[in-house]
Amino acid sequence: MTKVGSYAFIIGVILAIILGLFGTYITTEVQTYVIYLLIILGLIVGFLNIAEKQSFDFLIAAIALLAVGGAGLELLPTIGLYLGAILTNIAVFVAPAAVIVALKAIYSLAYKRL
Repeated sequence: MTKVGSYAFIIGVILAIILGLFGTYITTEVQTYVIYLLIILGLIVGFLNIAEKQSFDFLIAAIALLAVGGAGLELLPTIGLYLGAILTNIAVFVAPAAVIVALKAIYSLAYKRL
C-alpha cells in the first residue's frame, strides 16, 4: 500500500507542475478533471503516506506550501505566472492530504485520552 501512496505523491507533483506550466494551453474541462485528480491523489497521500510520527512535520510543510502558494508570485516578471500556477496546483494537491493528516492527528490525540 505504501507504494500506491508513493506513486500518488509523484504523480500529483508531476501533474501540478505540468498543469502550472501548460495550463494556458489546456482546455478548462481538462483542467477541471486534472484538479479533481490532484484532490483525489492528495487524499490518497494523506491516508497512505503520512505516519503518525510524520504528522507534525507534514502539517508544518503543508502550511508553508499553502502560504507560499498565495504569496503573489504571479507578480514576478517572466517566471512569476508559471511559479504561481505551479504552487497553486501543488497547494490543491497538498491541502486534502493536510486535512486527512490533521483529522488523523486529532483522532489520535482524542483516542489517547480515552
